[in-house]
Amino acid sequence: MKSSEIREKFLSYFESQGHKRVASSSLVPQDDPSLLFTNAGMNQFKKVFLGQEKRDYKRAASSQKCMRAGGKHNDLENVGQTARHHTFFEMLGNFSFGDYFKKEAVAYAWEFCTKVLGLPKDKLYVTIYEKDDEAEKFWIATDSFLKGRVFRFGEKDNFWSMGETGPCGPCSELIYDQGKEFSCGKPSCGVGCECDRYLELWNLVFMQFDRDENEKLNPLPAPSVDTGMGLERTTAVLQKVKSNYETDLFLPIIEKVEKLSGKKYSPDGKGVSFRVIADHIRALTFCIADGVIPSNEGRGYVLRRILRRAARHGRLLDLHQPFLYQLTDKVVETLGKVYPEIKAKKSHIDLVIKSEEEGFERTLDKGIELFESVAAGILAKGGKVIPGEEVFKLYDTYGFPVDLTEVMAREKGLHTDLEGFEKELEKQRERSRTASTFTTVGMIATGAESSETKNETKFVGYDTLQTESVVQGMWESKSGQKYLILEVTPFYAEAGGQVGDTGKISTEKISLDVADTKRENDIILHLISEAKIDKELKGEKASAQVDKARRKAIMKNHTVTHLLHKALRDILGEHVHQAGSLVAPDRMRFDFTHFKGLDKSTLQRIEYEVNQRIWENYDVSPLPDIPLEEAKKMGAMALFGEKYGDKVRVIRIGDYSLELCGGTHVRTTGEIGLFRITQETAVAAGVRRIEAVTGEEAYRLIQEEKEKLAKGVSLLQSDQSSYLDKLEILLQQQKAQEKRTRELQGEILKSRLEELLARAPRVEDIPVISVDVEASSREDLLFLADVFREKIKSAVGLLSWINQDKVSFVTIVTDDLVKKRGLKAGDIVKEIASQIGGEGGGRPNLAFGGAKETDKLQEVLAHLPETVAKFLKK
Repeated sequence: MKSSEIREKFLSYFESQGHKRVASSSLVPQDDPSLLFTNAGMNQFKKVFLGQEKRDYKRAASSQKCMRAGGKHNDLENVGQTARHHTFFEMLGNFSFGDYFKKEAVAYAWEFCTKVLGLPKDKLYVTIYEKDDEAEKFWIATDSFLKGRVFRFGEKDNFWSMGETGPCGPCSELIYDQGKEFSCGKPSCGVGCECDRYLELWNLVFMQFDRDENEKLNPLPAPSVDTGMGLERTTAVLQKVKSNYETDLFLPIIEKVEKLSGKKYSPDGKGVSFRVIADHIRALTFCIADGVIPSNEGRGYVLRRILRRAARHGRLLDLHQPFLYQLTDKVVETLGKVYPEIKAKKSHIDLVIKSEEEGFERTLDKGIELFESVAAGILAKGGKVIPGEEVFKLYDTYGFPVDLTEVMAREKGLHTDLEGFEKELEKQRERSRTASTFTTVGMIATGAESSETKNETKFVGYDTLQTESVVQGMWESKSGQKYLILEVTPFYAEAGGQVGDTGKISTEKISLDVADTKRENDIILHLISEAKIDKELKGEKASAQVDKARRKAIMKNHTVTHLLHKALRDILGEHVHQAGSLVAPDRMRFDFTHFKGLDKSTLQRIEYEVNQRIWENYDVSPLPDIPLEEAKKMGAMALFGEKYGDKVRVIRIGDYSLELCGGTHVRTTGEIGLFRITQETAVAAGVRRIEAVTGEEAYRLIQEEKEKLAKGVSLLQSDQSSYLDKLEILLQQQKAQEKRTRELQGEILKSRLEELLARAPRVEDIPVISVDVEASSREDLLFLADVFREKIKSAVGLLSWINQDKVSFVTIVTDDLVKKRGLKAGDIVKEIASQIGGEGGGRPNLAFGGAKETDKLQEVLAHLPETVAKFLKK
């Protein structure tokens, strides 16, 4: 039976039993900060189980995408070593939310396994919680064949809890006996043994208690059911194979790896690398499709570890070039119909994987070289542990995940100092830790006790920029900044990337400039510029006036972020998600997920698309208080990872864009006027940034560019119709002059070389020639090095050039000395550069260096023969 048939039979069976077929949720939990990845079928129903959310169905069935790699549930180290462990897997599950309970749950499970799947009864056993007499009664009532086949276990094995307190209950497992050949061979081997013979096929959790702080189990008013059956292991049982990796879910990938590597898969220990790669490419494909990008933090770091672990196992199969991206087609062929997102995003997935592989490739060899050097030194001294400092260096400089270093260390019989690594990591965090953005202002009350101040400020700034209000109090931050609190305010507090408003607050006594607006919980705080404020303003009537021109500019920039977001998704693909933003009056920046830089033509296309939408003059319509689920059904785009309440505000821009947003916006896109991109850069791995201006700032930028152009045309003594032709002629003339100068310098060097060779010091029989040259670029030095090699057949040469406060030099080792005497230009350059505060490197016969300590150059060159001798001896 194919895996696709098993999945469909499961969902169809439970649909026939009145269950709602529910699509898998994302691998990125949208509503649960406690989880790194979705790791069970019940995750998407957690709020339903807790009674915090109601749905229009009480029975559900799903095939859920799951990840267990990182955090509490981490199977990464076992992947490839065993027949069953995976990072990514599918969990088949049926759920009851206060509807049916144990009796029906066990009956469904038994009927599905024995009648729908056709599993032989004599291969099946049941485990229950030791105190759950009710479960045993229902199992045997379902089929008397189970008498004597129900085994009781303690809380560790058969009792499930959501946490230390909260919903919990006994669980019951269906166990499949795979046969004696899977047994560990111990006399005690039986149901409950950790070996592969007695395989847990299906776990049924009966949520019937609420554990309180005193550990008392109180009955839940509406007991529920949560079950989970791993598709991979169920498929292995039905396809009668010894390992999940021999099923149709993995074999196509393994066969592709065989083809790429030219090596044959073995199901024993020699096949570990094949299994690791087959597992990891599934995880990579699904995670990237769900918006995770390899990085050095959180989910991204887990994904990077997985990719690099797979890449290293590829090397063990002699796959030294990027190859993982070539395997995604097999994942899509196998699972693309069930999970169409991986098919729709395949090109993006391939790009991300290939780019990450190439990045790792560049550092892997250097990292391995460092590791081998460190390991050799430790082993030579009889040591057993790689210091935390070295583990951190591999992690920080060469991008080695710690577990990769651990694996390489184990292969040499070494341990890693993980505690020392954590200390180094914390030091780095401390060094890079900067003041975070405003979250809480650390207030101390002045002129008003916090208990007397309302815990919410009414915001009216969507509809008006001026209002009459009452002063609630004045607060002072620990740094001495003064904040005024009003009962009602039109001032928008910094949020969602949009900066806070500025303006004036006036009472009968005083007029105050508002320099910024912040928020602490539901209180809006107005930063006052003046150092001294009368503490007795509390209760005073006040007029609040937002700076109209500034707010207008901010609104233009905020609306344009929505237009830009939509344009990016249309042009680059739906993998694009907002990853951060700044909306200020004079500029905007937009961070988004994408794995490579944008070329000039793509940026022009994006800029044109946004301007087209501006000139369409779409209505911008705020839709307040929309239920979140309704907003999603409307197609409103939510920000990746953002937490939303039950009711949300949606911004509709014509029929073009629909986004959840609490910011301020123009009424029509035409008010924006013009949009100009000023810069596109990288922010982090997989995150790009576009900076832009709108309206008057965009017009001012165009005027500046026109002025610069006019000045350039004037300097060329030309006009705008012909200045490019004249500039091209001048550049050609300059290039020709540079070439002639370079050739003259070459002739001068040629004329000096015979004399220099004649009086050059020798190391053994090798001439060592040092000469100052005139050059204006690296290309000049390279040309002169070629002149040297053409003229001198056997020698070590160093050409140096001092330009103001910097010295550049090139070392030449003729080919005969590289081959016969083992000299390397790169070694010599590095040694010289290190003595004058510089750096260098290159090929064995040619290497470049540079430094700033020009005053030490002659002294170092005087000892050049000794430097050559040092490496000659090696």
